[in-house]
Amino acid sequence: MVDEAKEIATQRFEDEFEEEMANPEMAEDFEAQADSVPMDEPGPAMPRMEDESGDQELTYPGAEEDVSEEEKTKSVKPESAEANLKCPECGCTDFNENKGKAELVCSECGLVIDENRIDDSPEWRAFNAEQREKKSRAGAPLTYTKHDMGVSTDIGKGSGELYKVSGKKRAQYYRMRKWHNRLTKSKDRNLGFALSELNRLISHLNLPKSVHEEVARLYEKAVDKGLVRGRAMESVIAALLYIVSRKQGTPRTLDEIHDASGIDKREIGRTYRYVARELGLRILPAKPQDHIPRFAGKLQLSGEVQARARKIIQQAREKNLLSGKGPTGIAAAALYIAAVLEGAKRTQREVADIVGVTEVTIRNRYKELVENLGLEDEIEQKKD
Repeated sequence: MVDEAKEIATQRFEDEFEEEMANPEMAEDFEAQADSVPMDEPGPAMPRMEDESGDQELTYPGAEEDVSEEEKTKSVKPESAEANLKCPECGCTDFNENKGKAELVCSECGLVIDENRIDDSPEWRAFNAEQREKKSRAGAPLTYTKHDMGVSTDIGKGSGELYKVSGKKRAQYYRMRKWHNRLTKSKDRNLGFALSELNRLISHLNLPKSVHEEVARLYEKAVDKGLVRGRAMESVIAALLYIVSRKQGTPRTLDEIHDASGIDKREIGRTYRYVARELGLRILPAKPQDHIPRFAGKLQLSGEVQARARKIIQQAREKNLLSGKGPTGIAAAALYIAAVLEGAKRTQREVADIVGVTEVTIRNRYKELVENLGLEDEIEQKKD
């Protein structure tokens, strides 16, 4: 339609021009006006028609120059305007936004650049994390600890849900739930069972959320690589817990994981080596000081005892006394010595039961540390 209108307008202009030029008087006037205009001065510009499917709008060359600089700034989106914004006083490009007063202030000279800022924060107020979680309408964040990343929908969770709907809708509800279960992929079913077991172990071993998230991520990676096929799901979960807890500085012993999961320690060890090799996980030996807070908490020892035990372990490391020794035995001996020095003595039997080592191990590590660190005299004074 636009092209046809242009052709009609052009044809009409040419016809009118030919009629005027056919008149001798009009032709003489036109030639006289043309001779009076210098060649180096351009004549009046013709309007330019925008070729758009919407409303037709005439724009003249140079019309953009009539727009003021202030109007240009207003017409730009706020994000791009602030990216190129400069303080008119000092030329600084760093600004502070005061949301309480809705102002944009220069960080150098304090000039108020904008005093009518739009508040894009929520319209509700929250004074603690619980209120913020209740009032938020964005939903829970994505997480590997749920087989569907926490974004899918379940149709019923148990037979009790069936009796919450009316009798007319029960057959439809039952069919929908049955087909929903049929359409669930085997991977999702595997992840659903495995992550529920992981959730139980995390709670039993009192591990942080970061360990929970990382174990869930690695387990899904193992499922995608086919490492779980032919192995017990629980053994893979236990092995990953052992690996991740050591990497993140919250180690758990094989005995603790065995007691929580019920999986044989040799099976956990085999699965641990296989999974670490296939997933390319580099595991460093656990550090004795990583065990100190947990064991001290179970023994009800103070912060001063923990600090003294860490200092003993640090001195032992400087003298190269930790090579070839189990980290739990070193931690147990350091806690026993620190408890004696700080006047909060615990028996070797109490420490051995909590840590999971024998009394012989504690005595051997105790003798090595006391003799090499020169603590005999101080311990004798505390005992007296």
